[in-house]
Amino acid sequence: MVNNCINNILYLLYPTTCRLCGDHGSNGLDICDGCLGELPANDHCCSHCALPLPASIAAQQKCMDCRNKPPPFNRLLAPYLYQQPVDGLITNLKYGQQLVNSRLLGVLLADYILTRSSPLPQLVLPIPAHPKRLRERGFNQASELTRQVASRLKLPWRSSLISRNRWTPPQQTLSRQQRLRNVSDSFQYQAIKGIKHVALLDDVVTTGSTVAAATMALRSTGVEKVDIWAVARTPR
Repeated sequence: MVNNCINNILYLLYPTTCRLCGDHGSNGLDICDGCLGELPANDHCCSHCALPLPASIAAQQKCMDCRNKPPPFNRLLAPYLYQQPVDGLITNLKYGQQLVNSRLLGVLLADYILTRSSPLPQLVLPIPAHPKRLRERGFNQASELTRQVASRLKLPWRSSLISRNRWTPPQQTLSRQQRLRNVSDSFQYQAIKGIKHVALLDDVVTTGSTVAAATMALRSTGVEKVDIWAVARTPR
């Protein structure tokens, strides 16, 4: 009920208008049909980690890393490439406090998941921000996206069950190996009895180190299946 109230307030404050060109939104979305058709789809990607694949490798095959050392999560779903204009929508949400972008991105992600994920998880968890970053930014963009996705899919979600137990430098400033070390053992999960299938949600996945570390925290408490949902995926 609280989620629905928040969504209703967002729709009253921000009527559907295309976030890219300013035209009227289409089908209740904050994007017009023309701009929607131009979003960079991540449809040629690894079937496990959604890494964009070169044209020489057939779509929905596993990338070399997933063949050699599969990540701990069951599957990563990411509908878009982290390219213009998706990167701008995420950046403006994350750093420009344009929270209305979470409505569009969350709905697009939820609709994508509906066509590719069955069964749906019992619970959705946003990748948490460290309290220091929360104080700096004022909100966690992953939580804002999760609010929209969970409402659309009619799934329960909780932001308090998973936390970062230590401060880590921003991932975008680090190399892939540094990212892996940076987030190792940095998450803590408070398990709920009977919850065996969970989805972790983030805005962007790059190396996959953050979502892999969070997955390990869930698996250590008995969660059997972990899906990763993200708006966008970058090449490593």
